[in-house]
Amino acid sequence: VQLVESGGGVVQSGGSLRLSCTISVTTFDGYALAWFRQAPGKEREAVSCISSSDGITDYLDSVKGRFTISTSDGKKTMYLQMNSLKPEDSAIYYCAAHFEPGFRRRCGRHTTGYQHWGQGMQVTVSS
Repeated sequence: VQLVESGGGVVQSGGSLRLSCTISVTTFDGYALAWFRQAPGKEREAVSCISSSDGITDYLDSVKGRFTISTSDGKKTMYLQMNSLKPEDSAIYYCAAHFEPGFRRRCGRHTTGYQHWGQGMQVTVSS
């Protein structure tokens, strides 16, 4: 399994970015996919996740209404559309995945729930 992120960069406060995560996996029967971020000196936190259980999504309170998680290409690509960005959104962003046949639970917010990770990419929001 390989996860490759793209789309990070520098943007001004109030701007938008769309992060992409290309997922290379043999079968896609049951999954939880997530975006995490880690700012300097802080713990890695879940920003958003999506489950194969009816596409249920979950968001960190501070990004609700601004960020949208989605998938396409037969679930082989995951996106995070980030609007109205704030300087406090600056961090290294990681995509993560858990694959389990017949997965029917809500996606989780703990790093231990995901076995596969991308390399991370910097998102910087300037004030």
